[in-house]
Amino acid sequence: MFLKNWMNKSTNPSLDQDKTAIEQLKEAIEQADAIVIGAGAGLSTAAGFTYSGPRFEKYFSDFEKKYGFDNMYEGGFYSYSTPEEFWAFWSRNNYINRYMNAPKPVYDELSELVKDKDYFVLTTNVDHCFQKAGFDKKRLFYTQGDYGLFQCSKPCHEETYNNEEIIQKMVKAQGFVIEKNGDLLLPEGIMPKMEIPSDLIPYCPHCHEPMSMNLRIDNTFVEDKGWHQAARRYHDFRQSHADQKVLYLELGVGPNTPGIIKYPFWSFTNSNPDAVYACLNMGEAFAPKEIQDRSICVNGDIGEIIKELF
Repeated sequence: MFLKNWMNKSTNPSLDQDKTAIEQLKEAIEQADAIVIGAGAGLSTAAGFTYSGPRFEKYFSDFEKKYGFDNMYEGGFYSYSTPEEFWAFWSRNNYINRYMNAPKPVYDELSELVKDKDYFVLTTNVDHCFQKAGFDKKRLFYTQGDYGLFQCSKPCHEETYNNEEIIQKMVKAQGFVIEKNGDLLLPEGIMPKMEIPSDLIPYCPHCHEPMSMNLRIDNTFVEDKGWHQAARRYHDFRQSHADQKVLYLELGVGPNTPGIIKYPFWSFTNSNPDAVYACLNMGEAFAPKEIQDRSICVNGDIGEIIKELF
């Protein structure tokens, strides 16, 4: 019932980019018995994890020159001629988006904002920023996977594998240096190799098929034991607070996968008269008319909005 209203982008203008909205959100956070955070790619973008522009050019200018794509997303779907080149791209991509810290402290400030509240995080992001910022890992549900995990590409079994050590070896083999703070550095005068040694290519320990990233990009995605445990914890959290004052705080969720966070948050708010829905986004903060009187929509930079909540 919400789809038509969403397509019309029904909003409450009095709350749009307005100081009143910030004060209302402060009050909603303070009064909430529980906060459910729904985070999309826009939150990580606000933290500086951009997939194009200077950050892409810094680490992938050689791939851009050779293949013509100008962002990491396209590079991730490119059909490389060899697995050595495939893993050269993906190891760089994984390292900077999973093992390096975000350039801006948006996640740290969000953690500080909710640390004393009863919260749970549902996110489609795969960059591990919540855990690095100190969020309780048992209050996190990464629905779409994790850059830090490999799985069998077939897949022959439902298990995932930590990839930090092998990813580090791959980026070092291309000429990069890992600094003490975790940043990736290419020494001056060094041209990075666009392939890794063949003996670093990861293979499944069971069927010996190539490994792949544990990312939900097709029907081979592995939902391992940890994934199912997190799903149950999220379900139990919602059930235990179903009739309480719940703030559904949506951060940077776009239109690509509305069925994971946006639509459910609207539905949960609609079914609970004590719930409040808040949406922070850059130019895409809106709510359907059914819950408009209990919605707080703020368009703008999420990092700057979070700063104003202290």
